[in-house]
Amino acid sequence: QVQLVESGGGLVQAGGSLRLSCVASGSIFRINAMGWYRQAPGKQRELVAAVTSDGSTNYADSVKGRFTISRGDAKTTVYLQMNSLKPEDTAVYYCNADLYSGPGRMNYWGKGTLVTVSS
Repeated sequence: QVQLVESGGGLVQAGGSLRLSCVASGSIFRINAMGWYRQAPGKQRELVAAVTSDGSTNYADSVKGRFTISRGDAKTTVYLQMNSLKPEDTAVYYCNADLYSGPGRMNYWGKGTLVTVSS
């Protein structure tokens, strides 16, 4: 069974920084991509940033230049460095992984970590 566990959320003032971490564990054969999504109250979940197995990255326009996604050396960890945070970045941030495990290729989600940016 595969688990994704996020950490690093919290309360920060506008203009501040936070670093989110996500660790994937379990019977993992290959990770195709990992990413971060967020869901603000009353809004749909949206992609924030993603990184593929070859290191390619993709960002939402709203976070380009402020957020950076990266992988750990073991490739089962993904980070999201968030700088110049804005109140509109307030949301629950979810880690996502597209990977091969025992049942085959599946998409997994973490339980989320809350980021609150005060003005």
